[in-house]
Amino acid sequence: MAKDTLRVSGVKYTTAEKGYFEKRGLKRTAGIWGLWGLGIAAVISGDFSGWNFGIDFAGFGGMTIAFVLVVIMYYALLYSIGEMASAMPHTGGAYSFARAAMGPWGGFITGVAETIEYVATTAVIVFFSASYADHIFMTLLNIPEGGHALPMWLWYVILYLVFIAINAAGAAVSFRFAIVVAFISIAILVVFFVMSLSSGQFSLDKLWDIPADTGQTTFLPHGITPILFALPFAMWFFLGIEELPLAAEESRNPSRDIPRAGLIGMLTLVIAGVLVLFLNTGVVGAATTGTSGEPLLDGFRVMVGDTAAAVLSLAALIGLLASLQGIMFAYGRNMYSLSRAGYYPKFFSLTGRTKTPWVALIVGAVLGLIALLVVDYLVSLDPEGAGATGGAIVLNIAVWGGVISYLMQMVAFIILRRRFKNAPRPYKSPWGIAGAVIAAVISALIFLGFLLNPTFTPAIIAIAVVYVVLLVSFAIWGRNRLVLSPEEEYALSGGEHGNTQKESLGGTVEADILARDGVDPA
Repeated sequence: MAKDTLRVSGVKYTTAEKGYFEKRGLKRTAGIWGLWGLGIAAVISGDFSGWNFGIDFAGFGGMTIAFVLVVIMYYALLYSIGEMASAMPHTGGAYSFARAAMGPWGGFITGVAETIEYVATTAVIVFFSASYADHIFMTLLNIPEGGHALPMWLWYVILYLVFIAINAAGAAVSFRFAIVVAFISIAILVVFFVMSLSSGQFSLDKLWDIPADTGQTTFLPHGITPILFALPFAMWFFLGIEELPLAAEESRNPSRDIPRAGLIGMLTLVIAGVLVLFLNTGVVGAATTGTSGEPLLDGFRVMVGDTAAAVLSLAALIGLLASLQGIMFAYGRNMYSLSRAGYYPKFFSLTGRTKTPWVALIVGAVLGLIALLVVDYLVSLDPEGAGATGGAIVLNIAVWGGVISYLMQMVAFIILRRRFKNAPRPYKSPWGIAGAVIAAVISALIFLGFLLNPTFTPAIIAIAVVYVVLLVSFAIWGRNRLVLSPEEEYALSGGEHGNTQKESLGGTVEADILARDGVDPA
């Protein structure tokens, strides 16, 4: 690294060595539909598995209320994120927004939350994909209950390897793949919806088949408080749609297309989510749906029997695999941006010949695989306890990481509206500061729900441990090795620098910032 340094807010920046950014280049290939496909692909697995655990907590009525609250939160969130992304069209996403508003520590805390969210989300999708695939092949190969078509750890390894390869092949491949699998996944859901309404298996009575506790109603069989516990699972219908700013440096027109793609994608997901919540539950029954590891597969089983359901679910598995690609893209770019700026080890951000952060993709996969193997170990120790909730534990880690990230981003939005009044904002949130407050309040309710429910304690402990380790590492090591990446340039220049479409990285931009702060760039 060069000798020039800049000390700000308890951290130290050093100018990048020659060729630093060239080794970390990305390629612009995505238009609005590529971004839409990426957002849908990242989220669509939430319609196939995971969301249904909220019904077990709160009943169908409570889950419906949770769904409505989460829809409001995500619209408010996307409006706010769209504004910040249009003003900061670089890869950092949530970390970048919080860095500009709350300094390096705020940016790091937010970036870590997003890393936890996306690495854990990928692990959850691998978990459910492996479960789907194993059940399908057990049925097709007539393997008796209690066995496995392949060991679960081998399913995990296969899935990670295949999708690392797809993501590492290049951004153009990733975006094209995302569009294709997004449309296939939606088509599969449409087939399920049509079959649900035409098979004669759907019944309104099945929505209310959870027995009510003493003094409670059929609509809310366990009372009002469990709605808080259902909120994290309602988020599973949309968790990941907020990743689109991470594609800013691979989008041809990020300031225009990222807000638009996010809102079009949200509308698509709301329609799909309403139909899945209503029809899947009405076919399978609320009591069974609430504890199912593969609710859509169970729906097909009710309508067409085990063998035909297995064949149909081979296609349905595509929906889960679509999200593997989309969320793996997200954690790769999140870790890339934090690494490029020096918060994580700098070699994580190397991109190589295909201009994709292949090191970050591998590191995130290894972390996710370790988490899944730990869950499998807990299952072996306590099949009735951890075995019944293993997937939900990892899911809750993902959701809680997301909630922390959302809270920090909404605080950042409010601060930036006041502090960076003159910064260019090609898109402005129609809900303004009020929208950010709404999203923050609902996020805080979800946060509270985690704290009140002992079922979520393992997720909270896991995140606390990760934060302690990473914050100590940053305090001792990382804070003295930061680099003026676009996200850092934007923050330090008050919004004047950091647009990678208009400026080169390093060089005169770094010199301008260093000179302004009294550092001789010579």
